[in-house]
Amino acid sequence: MTRAVLALGSNLGDRRGTLQGAVDALSSGPGAPTPIALSPVYETAPVGGPEQGAYLNAVLIVDTAGTAWELLERAQETEREFDRVRRVRWGPRTLDVDVITFGAEIADDPDLTLPHPRAHLRAFVLRPWLDADPAAVVPGRAPVATLLADVEEADTSGEQKLSRRDDLPLRLPEEAGR
Repeated sequence: MTRAVLALGSNLGDRRGTLQGAVDALSSGPGAPTPIALSPVYETAPVGGPEQGAYLNAVLIVDTAGTAWELLERAQETEREFDRVRRVRWGPRTLDVDVITFGAEIADDPDLTLPHPRAHLRAFVLRPWLDADPAAVVPGRAPVATLLADVEEADTSGEQKLSRRDDLPLRLPEEAGR
């Protein structure tokens, strides 16, 4: 089994419902990874791209017996289930699922770079990841806590300000019946 980190984001439609649906879809069906931890939801301003609405972001940590490529395919399939359309780079989207890390694997492929090439610069990935796993480390870089502190210190304009949304909780699939 390999531990992997997935970042989830949505800024169109029922954002919270889409994130919950993505967690459920990613964690069910044949060959599905086992969900280990799920962060709280954060609301964030978009970074880069055209003018658009705020995102809801979360991090899902999973264990999988599959490969990184299989996990990427599952992520992209889940995006398609929620009508993700790739028209504008960094544009608005119903759902974005990024494979952030896959164990300690380091890969430089145009379709799957591991760890994710910008994760260490994005508070909307680092903050929820740190909540879900306080001991997390970005392979080849540093502990997530250190990277987040660096990002927050460098963000003098407040562009990467996050708002924790405890009023929009997500749940792991096994928690649904509780």
